[in-house]
Amino acid sequence: MSRDLHVRLRLPRAGFVMEIDEHLPVRGITVLYGHSGSGKTSVLRCVAGLERAHAARVSLGNEVWQDDDTKVFVPPHRRPVGYVFQEASLFDHLDVSGNLDYGRKRARSRDATPMLQAAIDLLGIRHLLDRRVGQLSGGERQRVAIARALATMPRLLLLDEPLAALDGPRRREILPWLEKLKHELDLPMLYVTHSADELARLADHLVVMEQGKVKAAGPVHEILSRIDVPLTLGEDAGALIEGVVAERSTAWQLARIDFDGGSLWLRDEGSPIGKRVRLRVLARDVSVTTTEPAHTSIQNHFPCFIESIAADHHPSQVLLRLQCGQTILLARITRRALADLALRPGSRAWAQAKSVALVS
Repeated sequence: MSRDLHVRLRLPRAGFVMEIDEHLPVRGITVLYGHSGSGKTSVLRCVAGLERAHAARVSLGNEVWQDDDTKVFVPPHRRPVGYVFQEASLFDHLDVSGNLDYGRKRARSRDATPMLQAAIDLLGIRHLLDRRVGQLSGGERQRVAIARALATMPRLLLLDEPLAALDGPRRREILPWLEKLKHELDLPMLYVTHSADELARLADHLVVMEQGKVKAAGPVHEILSRIDVPLTLGEDAGALIEGVVAERSTAWQLARIDFDGGSLWLRDEGSPIGKRVRLRVLARDVSVTTTEPAHTSIQNHFPCFIESIAADHHPSQVLLRLQCGQTILLARITRRALADLALRPGSRAWAQAKSVALVS
């Protein structure tokens, strides 16, 4: 029995033809990442049946929603998907409760009512039920829109840049709720974004798109640590590290995160000892030295070896892929530094991380 989401599409677009053929996992969040106009939203619309591609096959497990070879096309209203748009698209003439009830009725299932109640609690919107849509903040509107999509009891949740219309504070407000959905719902999600921050915080699986083509796809840690992929992240290129909170220093207000390859000290955000966390280390914040650092303000440093070297987006710079235990880091240095230090694949070195972000 097939256990994945198969998306095979061919769709003409202004300036290019979108062609993809991917088998995506049905666990966690798959992020479609790329610049505006790369075809990400078109993929979501084709999966939802809102747009019809050519030579297409869209299937979830053994359930086929489109197969041009056998002339199958399931209309949008019969596909068990929930769709959350950039704009919340709520009904202004209804209060929050009415908007949510609209989604529940679409499900046509006895289980829709308990599912809706669970979504209301999961997204923390019970106190909003009697409010009119015009009285909601942008972040509240999106949480209501997500709850309405969940009330339809989808087997797949599609989120099309749900934070794009929000300002910085509202984005930071809603991201923890999206993380909560990820960890507490056994529901696969396809999430479109061109934000590296959202990608780093939410993605389990990553699909990098450019001009309608998939440039790379796989587990997020593997894709972000590759240096042979076109550098669509630019200044945001970096690695993700999974670690465990091992120590908290009340004297210095710092926390120590242990990972396979060393430890990192960073600002204490209150995470309890033993909690698994995700860290993001940007390539621009990693330097390399051939001797063990001493008398330096950079206190996060650990031995590594240089696995590979690739050209960066500017000819003056290169990207290094560093192996630190079983953990991969990226470092951006100048070609001059590369020559002065005589670095090459296989060289032993010390990595120094001058900034580390706790993203999840």
